[in-house]
Amino acid sequence: MGTQSIMFQGTASDSGKSWVAAGLCRILHNRGLKVAPFKSQNMALNSYITSDGKEMGRAQVFQAEAAGIAPDVRMNPLLLKPSTDQDSQVVYMGKVLSNMSAAAYQDYKPQLKQQIFETYRSLADENDVMVLEGAGSPTEINLNERDIVNMGMAEIADAPVILVADIDKGGVYASIYGTIKLLPEADQRRFKGIIINKFRGDATLLESGNRMIEELTGVPVIGVVPMTDVDLDEEDSVVLARKSRTKDATKALDVAVLALQKISNFTDFHSLEIQPDVSVRYVVRPEELGHPDLLILPGSKNTNQDMAALREQGFVPLIQQLHADGTQIIGICGGYQMLGTQMFDPNHVESDLSQQAGFGLLDTTTTFTGEKTTTQAVARHHDIELHGYEIHMGETVLGPTAKPFSTIIENNGRPVDRPDGAVDATGRVWGTYLHGIFDNTAWTRQLLDQLRQAKGLPVLHQSSPAMAAYKEAQYEKLAKVIEANVDMAKLDQILADSAKGDA
Repeated sequence: MGTQSIMFQGTASDSGKSWVAAGLCRILHNRGLKVAPFKSQNMALNSYITSDGKEMGRAQVFQAEAAGIAPDVRMNPLLLKPSTDQDSQVVYMGKVLSNMSAAAYQDYKPQLKQQIFETYRSLADENDVMVLEGAGSPTEINLNERDIVNMGMAEIADAPVILVADIDKGGVYASIYGTIKLLPEADQRRFKGIIINKFRGDATLLESGNRMIEELTGVPVIGVVPMTDVDLDEEDSVVLARKSRTKDATKALDVAVLALQKISNFTDFHSLEIQPDVSVRYVVRPEELGHPDLLILPGSKNTNQDMAALREQGFVPLIQQLHADGTQIIGICGGYQMLGTQMFDPNHVESDLSQQAGFGLLDTTTTFTGEKTTTQAVARHHDIELHGYEIHMGETVLGPTAKPFSTIIENNGRPVDRPDGAVDATGRVWGTYLHGIFDNTAWTRQLLDQLRQAKGLPVLHQSSPAMAAYKEAQYEKLAKVIEANVDMAKLDQILADSAKGDA
């Protein structure tokens, strides 16, 4: 019998197909099967660097973790990282291919079809089951002719499709019917099941509606999954709208993150969000800034554009005043670059701005270059080893009043010795290129306890949750939710039929 396959597509972005796919990956892994996730094309600013220095989307990272395997760039061969409203950086097999407009990329996609098939096939040959994910909605009828991520990918893989519908948005039956019926009949036949996701209330109330949609589409409803508090990394920036913008008064520490227009890798702050004494809020407008215990400037896909926007909105004097008042300020990647005195972009890598001032809180200057750094890294900060990864275009030079934040001692498994980041003379402002830095549990707790002491609070005598163990618990919880609310016998039959070529 050949490799089994199944594909989850959604009625819209953020329908929950990534989570359902991750849940199935964990269920199959728990059965002792070799299972791998796959999504041919992602569009996201949250990404991850593999152990061999390749960049990929985070959804397939947490799906790989759920499957008990290491992330592999073959799981997400194409990653689109929007730079402006019209252009994206195209990352192919983990490395930058070029910057393209939306129209140019549509014209280019047919050239990628064979390469995607070969990439998928190489991964499928190593596994018992492939769990595929689509992007957005398959019913983008203006783009379907050149589709390589939804029904186009289902055809490449000859995979059956489960439609995941988000009932929380409203109009669930209309979205199910429209998604299926706007597609050609050959694509409609690929749908083997419907999962209604994010339901609140008594599922028996849906029974008559489910029967009617089955009659109208010919596709069975195989599950109603409740809204759940499973806590996984998020990939799509649409979820930022659900992030808190106010302080939780029950938490001792107030951490504010600037919600940049082109924010990237906001998964960096997941580790802070699960701390028992930390309230993480995302600041959109200057009047929301307040007086946090810690202010974080996150990464950005377009640092120059975001810095210009912050200046126009009036954030610069407010943040400079926070610094004068003694607030701890941290910059990660693009945020680190912004904390410096100047940013230079002579070749217009980031924007049309050739030069602009930063916040001036660190004695550093950054020059943007066309070469992208993508590495897993180990750094030494005082006597602590910090593990993370770097994704940036630009080189930062320290002036005489800045000192390196840490020393990189390992890149992609190879020993190195080079400085990273910068810290000012007071120690209250620092920046680093290291993403994932807060996943280092002992160091993060040390930082938070320093903030507590600065407020006159006692050190928290409670160990911080280790991120790896926390994630494992979440994957197991997700698997139980899927098993309890989806017809697994039907799902198993769909998988078995896929190996016979009955998709």
